[in-house]
Amino acid sequence: MYVVPDQTGRYAVVTGANSGTGKETVRRLAGAGARVVMAVRTIAKGEQARAEILAQYPDAHLDVRRIDLADLASVEEFAAGLIADGTPIDLLVNNAGVMAPPTRMTTADGFELQFGSNFLGPFALTLRLLPLLLSAPAPRVATMSSGAANFGRIRFDDLQWEQGYRPAASYAQSKLADLMFSHQLAAIAADRGWNLMSNAAHPGYTVTNLQSAGASLGREKLPWWHTLVEHFNPLPKQGVEQGAEPLLFAATSREAAAGAYYGPSKRLGLVGPTKLAKAPRRSLDAQTNTRLWEAAERLTGVSLLDRIPSAG
Repeated sequence: MYVVPDQTGRYAVVTGANSGTGKETVRRLAGAGARVVMAVRTIAKGEQARAEILAQYPDAHLDVRRIDLADLASVEEFAAGLIADGTPIDLLVNNAGVMAPPTRMTTADGFELQFGSNFLGPFALTLRLLPLLLSAPAPRVATMSSGAANFGRIRFDDLQWEQGYRPAASYAQSKLADLMFSHQLAAIAADRGWNLMSNAAHPGYTVTNLQSAGASLGREKLPWWHTLVEHFNPLPKQGVEQGAEPLLFAATSREAAAGAYYGPSKRLGLVGPTKLAKAPRRSLDAQTNTRLWEAAERLTGVSLLDRIPSAG
């Protein structure tokens, strides 16, 4: 089991903090002494998760705040609240996401739900929080991708899946985009001389509510095939305690590196202790990563130049 190093004095923001890998990440960070902002879409669920963590760590400093990554106005409001506080952010964990809704759904801004929630929302949040991150002594941005990124393609001619929506392919695109964003942020940080580490992780096959929530989006109950697949699926699985470790390693380990990608080490990369994962080739093309970044700036209206003026 990965032991999170002492986080005393560090200030962290974790999205999707009320359940799954996000909640486990908050729990382990709080247990190591970090002050954590639990960024959640539903405050009541966040408060419940906070109470459960406080029951284990009564002295933990946890602040529940609302953000809806599928709504850029909500992202802006959340970031503005933190900026108004003025506290440097040592760690931003982009963990929240949705998975494979059966029909094409859209965000408040009209983006395809997975591309908007999993990529554009975290992109806008990260850029808005860059001033606070860069005012910390050794900040990190750790972004959750997925093994599905290996099968992803960025459809620049139809990023929003307005033609021929496919749930799994759309999810794979969004998680590939997350990985490309992480690599590009690391490259920008290196180019500008920022002491900012950007890296990424994937959880392997970790059992969370992401699978069931994604499958039920837009339905009153889960489709029949979901129960069948979950019951008979022969693939190895693991719980959130192990599944959150690649993200925790990326976020906190002294051995973690900028631009790196971490995941489970056993049985097809689905379970087990953390190791350096092989990033898909499509995530490593600097020109394509730059193109995606520029597209994200246009779509979100949040620009790196607006947040952090270029030196010179």
